Amino acid sequence: MSDNELKLNINGKQFTLDADPNMPILWAVRDMLGMTGTKYGCGAGLCGACTIHIDGEPARACLTNLKQVQGKSVTTIEGLEADKLRRAWSEHNVPQCGYCQSGQLMSAAALLSKKQRPSETEIDDAMSGNICRCGTYNRIKSAILSAAESSKMEAEL
Repeated sequence: MSDNELKLNINGKQFTLDADPNMPILWAVRDMLGMTGTKYGCGAGLCGACTIHIDGEPARACLTNLKQVQGKSVTTIEGLEADKLRRAWSEHNVPQCGYCQSGQLMSAAALLSKKQRPSETEIDDAMSGNICRCGTYNRIKSAILSAAESSKMEAEL
């Protein structure tokens, strides 16, 4: 057993990696585990392209190292269960170049898991850390509102 053997829970599956515990989890999921949905953007936690969930909370994979996620549940875009949100994303034609979309979806899903009917201000606040160079912010907001509305309608049935 290596001193650098790490056990990770990612998308509900257990992985054992021999890696530097100080390595950002971004590189472990992308390069070691082949889950390339989480994108490398700025590398400084400013753009949100690398957003993942750690125990359900959004986090920047470029700033979170492997030792910080030991014993925690990590969700990447590959493991995100957000069908309503993905459907709304498609209905509102949100993706343009698509590069930031996995991070946008992860932040939106975290918001909707805490707030089923967010206001536009709450959406703006929750999504403020995710940058879209294509400027699809209005479509992102519309998709989040639409996903929230469809969840409300299903709850009322």
